[in-house]
Amino acid sequence: RDLLEFPREDDADLAMKILGQWRSQGLEDVRLVNYSVLLDLPGPSANTVTLQSNGECFYPSGQQCSRDPKTLPSQDLLYSYAAYSAKGTLEAELVDVQYGTMEDLIRIQAITNVTKKIALLKLGQSPLLYKLSLLEEAGFGGVLLYTDPCDLPKTADLADKAFMVSLNSGGDPSTPGYASIDGSYRQNRPNLTTLLVQPISAVLARKLMSLSEDTAQKDRCTPLQMPAAGKTTISLNIQSVTTYKTISNVIGYLKGAVFPDRYVIIGSHHSSLKGHGGQGWASSTAVITALLQALMAKVKRGWRPDRTLLFCSWGGTALGNVGSYEWAEDLRSVLHRNVVAYVSLHNPVTGNSTLHPVASPSLQQLAAESQSFNCVEKARCPGSNVSSVQMQGDSDYFINHLGVPATQFSYEDVKASENSSFLSEALYPVHAAKTEELDPSFSLHETIAKLTGQVTLRIAADPVLPFNALDVALEVQNSLKGEEAGVPQLLAVAARLRDTAELFQSDEMRPANDPEERAPVRVRMLNDVLQGLEKSFLVHQAPPGFYRNILYRLDDRTSQFSVLLEALEHCKLHQSNETVQAALSGVLSSINSAQVYFKAGLDVFETTLSGKK
Repeated sequence: RDLLEFPREDDADLAMKILGQWRSQGLEDVRLVNYSVLLDLPGPSANTVTLQSNGECFYPSGQQCSRDPKTLPSQDLLYSYAAYSAKGTLEAELVDVQYGTMEDLIRIQAITNVTKKIALLKLGQSPLLYKLSLLEEAGFGGVLLYTDPCDLPKTADLADKAFMVSLNSGGDPSTPGYASIDGSYRQNRPNLTTLLVQPISAVLARKLMSLSEDTAQKDRCTPLQMPAAGKTTISLNIQSVTTYKTISNVIGYLKGAVFPDRYVIIGSHHSSLKGHGGQGWASSTAVITALLQALMAKVKRGWRPDRTLLFCSWGGTALGNVGSYEWAEDLRSVLHRNVVAYVSLHNPVTGNSTLHPVASPSLQQLAAESQSFNCVEKARCPGSNVSSVQMQGDSDYFINHLGVPATQFSYEDVKASENSSFLSEALYPVHAAKTEELDPSFSLHETIAKLTGQVTLRIAADPVLPFNALDVALEVQNSLKGEEAGVPQLLAVAARLRDTAELFQSDEMRPANDPEERAPVRVRMLNDVLQGLEKSFLVHQAPPGFYRNILYRLDDRTSQFSVLLEALEHCKLHQSNETVQAALSGVLSSINSAQVYFKAGLDVFETTLSGKK
């Protein structure tokens, strides 16, 4: 509450406040790290959609444009935009592409020429960046995005709200792949797509489809669809502005006593676009600060973690995880060697019905154990299944560029439909009391802080890292089940990986957990192997919006490798199987390199031990 009420001009004020709070709790080494980055922000007036038939002009929310030039649009209207979209005006016919899946596109291209037309696209089912890349490839000129009310929980009252999305896959677009430090070369990239993209409310989508005000019956929801007869031509006007701005990260260090050169990173974010994009940042910041407070109380009594804890509050998250990307690109060589895990507090409380734990395969067991440990009131938390699915937020760079094991706990609402995955890409404006309505006593926040703290302490203080090699191998085998392209080579390599992992688990992990056996050199070697378990699984090229780390699935509905599923879909569109071959070889080489890695780990131990015997 204190954070939400804090008056601030920009994120830098907030970063200073957080820095002050962390210092006052006794964390000595806290730094403000600034980067000057290219941001795409709303222009002075709101974007508009105009119907050509009668010249009616609408704002993204669906309200009519103001005739009076003196009235200033509200912040909510200005922030209803797609950051890094192409800018300008496009007049064209609307084409309803539903969710923009391969099936949708094949169906539409069979009956109409889509060149330079404007797609009416629903969020959900797959990553937005992926769907936009398909529409761009098909030749569309613009896209209106909306969320179908049927895909949202019944309680969500967002039909008349437009939202903000970012088309930035990560970091400062003017320095792709390297840090935005003084003197670095800046590429001229004002937009990241040729499409004019504009988010609109469901109310406006309904108007554009010329549907009557409310087709929703009380008990069942009818998904929005454009009537077959109508043709609608609109004029879309987008005028966001790219400028260089400074964003700030707050980074605090609590030095480890035994392995100070091994880092466990806990990440939260403080970036909210002038109150846009909800209050997740305040929950995120409150939880990390509460966790820090509890740990510093232990430190005052003389406790130290074995490994160094890094507390990071990131800036620029909503525009494409800009702060975390730039910092990690800046420190890449150190992080590549030293980071053992990333613990994410992205948006800890977005609903209040279910606990949703996400962890990469090597941390799934730890995440599951910490739940059972924390369940005092058993009724409140049925052990939720821990899954490895793509998540939003600043864990992105660590998972996909550094191959670091990651985990995140959050409370959310039950998914309204199977199309509901990836709806969190939309950042809606919210009224001030939202989070407190979801969690009036802050008990959910407290639970997330306990679970996160529990996992963090285990990773930071266990002599042997609590990572499970066998779970990685099992996850790989599960991801190859039921695959039509279940190529024999893939299955064979996966089986070898599992055998090696089983040996590793029984021959190396078990003895190391017995204090008698714990020679420091041996423990260090073992931890070095464990730390790199997931680094083998980064493929060079993944479709836009897909994780490069193939251990994570797109959502809970699919169990197969998402890059393989996508390649099979792509075949339908292009009738060639080159993409499938490329994807298969990428997955094969990942599994093989993991197996080689485990094997090398085993061999090292055999030679050192035979010497002792």
